Amino acid sequence: MQKPARRQRSALTIHDVARYAGVSPMTVSRVINGEKNVRESTREAVNAAIRDLNYQPNPAARSLAGADLIRIGLLYSNPSSAYLSEFLVGGLDQCSRSNIQLVVEKCDEEHAEDAAARLVSQGVDGIILPPPLCDAPQVLKTLAASHTPAVAVATGRPPADVSAVRIDDFEAAHAMTRHLVGLGHRRIGFIKGHPNQTASQQRLEGYLAGLAEAGVASDPALVVQGYFTYRSGLDGAEQLLALSDPPTAIFASNDDMAAATVAAAHRRGLDVPRDLTVVGYDDSALATTVWPELTTIRQPIADMSREAVTLLADEIRSRRSGEKPQHPHALQAFTLIQRQSDGPPRKR
Repeated sequence: MQKPARRQRSALTIHDVARYAGVSPMTVSRVINGEKNVRESTREAVNAAIRDLNYQPNPAARSLAGADLIRIGLLYSNPSSAYLSEFLVGGLDQCSRSNIQLVVEKCDEEHAEDAAARLVSQGVDGIILPPPLCDAPQVLKTLAASHTPAVAVATGRPPADVSAVRIDDFEAAHAMTRHLVGLGHRRIGFIKGHPNQTASQQRLEGYLAGLAEAGVASDPALVVQGYFTYRSGLDGAEQLLALSDPPTAIFASNDDMAAATVAAAHRRGLDVPRDLTVVGYDDSALATTVWPELTTIRQPIADMSREAVTLLADEIRSRRSGEKPQHPHALQAFTLIQRQSDGPPRKR
């Protein structure tokens, strides 16, 4: 196929690059913005066209493939400021790379449905739902009724008609419990996450599976309720440490509650980890600001937020071009990070 003659650089558009490369303008935009969901052969063809035509992208051109600027809402009701900080870092970074405007709306769970409707009325093209709102049925119902695409982040059971980004919470908690058993612990306390989040149950089930795998009988007294807040971590740790036969290790379902457990241990004159091992979950900034630094499960919060932005932008562009949207469920990898808060149980 004969390719068009070069235009002057000032007259070139993203459509010229698309025709030259034999792809759609949307694909050119994805390559320019550095998005990952492009075949390598296609990426090379687009980059070759850009070089051949001496095309220099500009902000206006970046938005042409999506017709208009994309506005994404982030609806947030998580009590952990450390989690929010990580989430915003990833989301804002990906939005700046992709010419996307991010609108952040803070709400409490009681008024989350109204907040979602307000974002829709303000003209956002889609909404990202971090926990706990990823599991809020009324919020999801409100968005579905208004035909507003959404991405649920860190849900334990992603709905089939909603895109999602998560890790395997069951396997992550299973791995941490296996690690504690490998250190020699048999009395392992567990502080559960908030019951309004499906991931909390997955983490509990992973903990129980790790005990069963090692032939360690589970003790209901060693499992206490938390709510992902520092205060609930203090209460849960005090309850566990007050037992006549207290645990030698405590696994908290997030770093906020693990940090509170360290504080409760210090208040009782216990050394961590010599007298008590404490481990957490998330690997938020808090994990390395407490002493001793926490052994924890690294949930790639910032990367999950980045992927949520990408999935949502792809669905919005698909809808604008008349394509039937897909609802992928992306599974990211977790990592067990060992620091200074764990060790073998002290001999009694």
